[in-house]
Amino acid sequence: MYQEERLLKVLEYLNEHNYMSIHDICKMFNVSRDTARRDIVKLINEGTAIRTHGGISLPILKNTIKEYKERIEAYSEEKKDIARRALEFIEEGKHYFFDVSTIVSFLAQEVNKPIWVLTHSLDNIEILSEKEEIDVHCVGGYLNRKNRFFYRADSTSYLDKMRFDTAILGAASITEDGIYYVDEEDALTKQIAAQKSNKVIVLAEYDKFKCLSYYKGLDWEQIDVIITDKIPPSVFVEIIESHDIQLIIANNI
Repeated sequence: MYQEERLLKVLEYLNEHNYMSIHDICKMFNVSRDTARRDIVKLINEGTAIRTHGGISLPILKNTIKEYKERIEAYSEEKKDIARRALEFIEEGKHYFFDVSTIVSFLAQEVNKPIWVLTHSLDNIEILSEKEEIDVHCVGGYLNRKNRFFYRADSTSYLDKMRFDTAILGAASITEDGIYYVDEEDALTKQIAAQKSNKVIVLAEYDKFKCLSYYKGLDWEQIDVIITDKIPPSVFVEIIESHDIQLIIANNI
């Protein structure tokens, strides 16, 4: 079960009972106390629950369940389909860079092979830490709490010592001159990871084409594979073909 789906069930329980303990969460979802604590911290940090002795309760006059359902609807089946197609590129024993991205987090949920992963995503760390067969490493450094990624000032020199078989990246926007992201530090980390990878795979929904964002992370010539949910606009199909990029439409099996 994905964390967001688990948190929605927690909120539904709170709506009926007004209180839930760490023990209740562990028992209901068969998860560790550490996982239950992380769920509680996320709900509290996002203002959808408040801390009480030994557990949590709902804030007064806040329609938290409706808000969470809207968020889960945003994490659409299209994103999950894209993540599942990306599983085709996961090979046992290989080294991967996993980006901070909702789709990549879905991929992290699905991976069940012994692999080595470096990530700067807090969510990926939480997900992969539950999987004993995966050797997970974190970039470390400063935590951007809003967008849930780590950044270190020496990212260039730190990542320059590594080599990845594959970097699996998301996208905030896809334009005719490349892939863009919201945060400058995040974009820089992705740039270096792509440079140090034998293969670069971009996972992005159709809506990301021609969106606008702020910081460029990738040029087209750096990309080997794009997985999306629908055929991109014709101008992008031409760009993809001209750069000999493999285009995969997730629901075309």
